[in-house]
Amino acid sequence: MVINTNTSALTSARLLGESSTLLAKSLAKLSSGSKIISPEDDAAGLAVSLRFDAQVNRLDAANNNVGNAMSFNQTRDGFLQKVQKALDRMSELAVLSQDVTKVDADRALYNSEFSTLAAYITNVGTKDFNGVSLFSGTNLGVTLDGEGNTFDMTGINLGSASYTGATGSTISTTTAAGTALTNVKTAITQLATDRSTVGAMQARLSYTSEQIGILRDNLMASNSRMKDVDVAQESAEFARYNILVQAGTAMLAQANASPQSALRLLS
Repeated sequence: MVINTNTSALTSARLLGESSTLLAKSLAKLSSGSKIISPEDDAAGLAVSLRFDAQVNRLDAANNNVGNAMSFNQTRDGFLQKVQKALDRMSELAVLSQDVTKVDADRALYNSEFSTLAAYITNVGTKDFNGVSLFSGTNLGVTLDGEGNTFDMTGINLGSASYTGATGSTISTTTAAGTALTNVKTAITQLATDRSTVGAMQARLSYTSEQIGILRDNLMASNSRMKDVDVAQESAEFARYNILVQAGTAMLAQANASPQSALRLLS
């Protein structure tokens, strides 16, 4: 029996320290919900998880861009619907002005409304969305993914000859009304093409948004498998470490008490 070096107490203290460290880590994992508290827990997993987090954030930004582009397209189509109504009325007025029972004074009244509607269409061509022109005819590059790839959203130009031919016409005479009708019909044909284009772009943007959403979900699921703690499993580990700490504490107390028996030999 020795009293200078209590090897049992030293061993018990070391094991108690290890169990206490494991218990603290298990408690941190349960409280944080993450099984990677520090790089030493899973260095490679942490590196991959960080890249996934960054990619998910980029996808969120890309989806935000797509959402704004969809709003831009919806705004364009909203204006084009009103342009359609204006052109329909202008074509009606052009036909009414060709009525042989009307005099030029009557046609002047028709022309007043015709000119007002033409001015409305011209004004629509100057509208913008957050400072970006809606109808300049310029293609806009919309973000496709988190890597910054884009596709061109086709521009609509209300200042093209197809529209200006109609808006610059007059129906003050029978002859002019005939020419105006031809020009307005050309504008209506162009408008049909433009609204079809806007609809196609809107469908493409919707598919892109859905694709980004699906990719984001898959990345989040993969990231979760790497860094999120399994509460059931970790709870079992926590209970195990807790028992070891309690047992280690009790055994250390016993190991420290053992040398005291040597006092009985001296009494």
